[in-house]
Amino acid sequence: MKNHQLLVLLLLFGLPIWAQQAVEKPTNSVFEIKNPDFKLSPETGMTKQHWKDAAMYLLEGAFGYIHSLDDPMKFPKQEGKSYPQDESKVPTEKLEGLCRTLFVAAPLLKENPELVINNIKVADYYRHQITQLTNPKSASYIVPRSKNGGPSQNLVEFGALSISLLVNPEVLWNPLTQEQKDALAKSMLSYGDGPTVNSNWKFFNIFVLSFFKQHGYAVNEKLLVEYLDKSLLDYRGNGWYNDSPAYDYYSMWAFQMYGMMWSEYFGKKYYPEYAAKFEKNFSDLNNNYPYLFSENGEMIVWGRSMSYRVGAVIPFPLMGFQKDASINYGWMRRIASGVIKQFFTHPDFMQDNVPTLGVYGPFEPAVQIYSCRGSVYWMGKIFFGLLVPDDNPFWTAKENNGAWETEFRKNKVYNKFQGISEILITDYPNIGASEVRAWCNAKVKDDWQKFRSTENYNRLSYNSAFLWQADGENGEVAMNYVIKNKSDKWEAFRLYNFKKFEDGIYYRDVVLETDANVKFNLADIPLANGILRVDKNNSTVPLAMRLGHYALPKLNGEIKTTIRKIKNHEVTIIDNGKYQLAMIPLLGWDKSEVVTAKGLHPEADESSVINLSNNYVPQKEQSTIYATLMLWKKSGEKWSDKELLAVKKIDFSSEENTVKVSFANGENKVVKY
Repeated sequence: MKNHQLLVLLLLFGLPIWAQQAVEKPTNSVFEIKNPDFKLSPETGMTKQHWKDAAMYLLEGAFGYIHSLDDPMKFPKQEGKSYPQDESKVPTEKLEGLCRTLFVAAPLLKENPELVINNIKVADYYRHQITQLTNPKSASYIVPRSKNGGPSQNLVEFGALSISLLVNPEVLWNPLTQEQKDALAKSMLSYGDGPTVNSNWKFFNIFVLSFFKQHGYAVNEKLLVEYLDKSLLDYRGNGWYNDSPAYDYYSMWAFQMYGMMWSEYFGKKYYPEYAAKFEKNFSDLNNNYPYLFSENGEMIVWGRSMSYRVGAVIPFPLMGFQKDASINYGWMRRIASGVIKQFFTHPDFMQDNVPTLGVYGPFEPAVQIYSCRGSVYWMGKIFFGLLVPDDNPFWTAKENNGAWETEFRKNKVYNKFQGISEILITDYPNIGASEVRAWCNAKVKDDWQKFRSTENYNRLSYNSAFLWQADGENGEVAMNYVIKNKSDKWEAFRLYNFKKFEDGIYYRDVVLETDANVKFNLADIPLANGILRVDKNNSTVPLAMRLGHYALPKLNGEIKTTIRKIKNHEVTIIDNGKYQLAMIPLLGWDKSEVVTAKGLHPEADESSVINLSNNYVPQKEQSTIYATLMLWKKSGEKWSDKELLAVKKIDFSSEENTVKVSFANGENKVVKY
């Protein structure tokens, strides 16, 4: 009878009977910053409320797939290498969706335990789903680790779940029955009290063991302390940890976030000496990590797990727990809010109301095989920043551009060498861009996960203004060398060995993976408007080689090409309406060309890059110097001849193994291989 009455009412008011379904169907939208506060935040307009809005934006998209407490956080698979490739991985896929969306929900539930999305009480949903992880009759059941079982993705997700339980036990843990708590403890500890991967994964065990110790369960404290010690041994100074073997965003944001969150919510009470060590390491990042972001608060696309995007800025709000007067909190919030804007307001960020795997939209070269569609919610860790109180200086300080206002001057370049980690951070005030050079030494034949040997790591440098482009089969290359190998295929350099950073010059040696006879000494010299490369080819075999500048995506119009001649040097300039890139071969090169590509760039389907090429023939007792200017400007700005031909003279001394560079502005540098 009630159903009949409802149907009559719908017909009377002219409403279609599928109206309820249509409301619940996920629709894509772009995040909008409503009522921006440009008094407190003159750069982004974003306040703590806008961060909450951003969290709701993510969570509402996810809950568009939830119509009952039993519905899993399972999302449309993105075409490509991401998992699941078969049904056996679906339970883990669901676990990822559950535990990672909870990063977004847990801080919101802390403030509003009665939160409702899509007619679902959010707290009820997560409590129900968490208890189903131990129910053998549930489709969400996770089998406990076997006695001899190794580390797995389940460990990662249970570690993630433990973080959310640790910060919001009042909503997520306390209401559970004792039987439910005991079942969760047994299952989660089977993973936490076990083997791990020698990387940031150690923290997943640490969080599981810590949470259950905090709630009165007997845990393996010896193992907990062992993993704490080993995590601290990964520290390399200046805020950087080593992620065995890589350096990337995880080396900063994951380790530092885990250490700070663990200390704040557990360590200070139970292991104060360890908490003090993690906090000391955390303090070191203030003078380094902010410089890795652009003037506009944009992050560089670099390293694995780029799909987690905004997660990289969680250390900045966590600085609020320190209440350190020496920290420029207005700059820290400006960077963090800027990165949120960078991605959340991009029209390609969402598909199916879920963030894509990629950079902005889907970008298969940046995707790893360990990711599923729900993996993207690892970015939700940024919203642990909402746990920082409203009156904290992170939220109350006026936004500013920090070093870009107070330290940097136009027509200068600024390098920050990171010491033991061998990372170089460079800032370019003329275009407001940041750049990084870092570790890469992984062979394709040993890289079973297929990411540490790829363009995610093997570029000569990574820049916030010029996102990395994937290599093409026909030798299209951006910001790297490619060599025609013995198999007649273009092979990129990836086996780099850092040598030194001296007098503003970053030195590396590199050898081709498939042929040790192909070897170079590399020297990068950052300039105010770009980079001077002075590379020495020590190869003992003939080879065809190419070198690429950064690439430009095709935006609103065609990419324009200009050729200029300056003192017998050919200058090639490309302009996409936002930036210009210029490439000037000074020594060693035969040919310059603009190469167009499709499907290789994360910002647009079409792109262009300037490539230089040479057919190298080794000469007895003589090495060949390849000197190249790789310059840039914003579109619309004019180039002077002096800017384009920034180098006046280059002299190579084979006896001293040095190159003396005389610049047009009167400066000199000596490259010492």
